[in-house]
Amino acid sequence: DLRLIARTFTLRTSEGFVETFGPALLRCVTKDAPGVRLRFVARQTRDAAGLRDGSVDLETGVVDATTSPELRQVPLFADRMVGVVRAKHPLGTRRVTAARYAAAAHIGISRQTVDQGWVEEALAGLGLERTVMTSVSGFATAIAVARGSELVATVPEHHTAALRAGMRTFALPFKLPSILVSMLWHPRMHADPVHAWLRDCVRK
Repeated sequence: DLRLIARTFTLRTSEGFVETFGPALLRCVTKDAPGVRLRFVARQTRDAAGLRDGSVDLETGVVDATTSPELRQVPLFADRMVGVVRAKHPLGTRRVTAARYAAAAHIGISRQTVDQGWVEEALAGLGLERTVMTSVSGFATAIAVARGSELVATVPEHHTAALRAGMRTFALPFKLPSILVSMLWHPRMHADPVHAWLRDCVRK
């Protein structure tokens, strides 16, 4: 009986994942197993050590060539990059073209999970170049800076929905690869029935 379980699970995710999906996940967990606690920790590294040594029970993120092949994984959703500016930003007054996007001042995001070089490559293919005025370490910070400035942040749409409330979001006027966000766990935990239930909650 899940209602008798008293256990804490550590989930390694981005801040945007917690802010966007955390409330619904907590509702799912509390309804089925009120004795289960979730501890969200930031993704500081891309290695599997935390999952391997048991300090992390579950992880969400983008699977790439650096992801350990020993880990179990299941796709959660595909995301796309969008532009976001403050509500009354001049860029939001009419259709955003590649030239208008490139001419604006930008916030760079130095994350390993999403290759910001994609934007530079796409613009270079159109003979354009953007000016990155400042760099930050994450999407939540980039959105906060964009909210209070004239700068443009380029962020994953689905992942940052809650963070962009009240701002102007626009489709990028050029093609970028989509981002597949997955859930990862160590094979040691695969047959654990409570862990399997938690994975099901995350999928929902």
